[in-house]
Amino acid sequence: MGGVDTLAEGSKHALACDCTIPAVPTLRLFASAREAAGTGRDDVPGETVGELIAVASARYGAAFVEVLGSCKIWVNGDAATPDTPLSASDEVAILPPVSGGAFEIGHPEGRRVAADQIAEEPS
Repeated sequence: MGGVDTLAEGSKHALACDCTIPAVPTLRLFASAREAAGTGRDDVPGETVGELIAVASARYGAAFVEVLGSCKIWVNGDAATPDTPLSASDEVAILPPVSGGAFEIGHPEGRRVAADQIAEEPS
């Protein structure tokens, strides 16, 4: 059988193969990134964060790409760059910025105040 890999002698399962299986890390998406992608979790191939983001961008479309511009990317809880290498056991998280603030206690309209305007009460 010319050009076809054969079973190793004495083995029923092992194929002789000179091939590379791509890393397929788990992608976790939060808040607006999850909404844009339509999912909170997916397996996305990529040997680096940049490759994974390229595949995810093609998979999820323009709304997802737009959200990415304001997101932070983490791999296994550590900040990542596009060159960060990935393996199949890695978890890549895409985290959009979190906004909010606090409401001024006792204000009749529940006025919002910035976090840096909130002072600790004297003890």
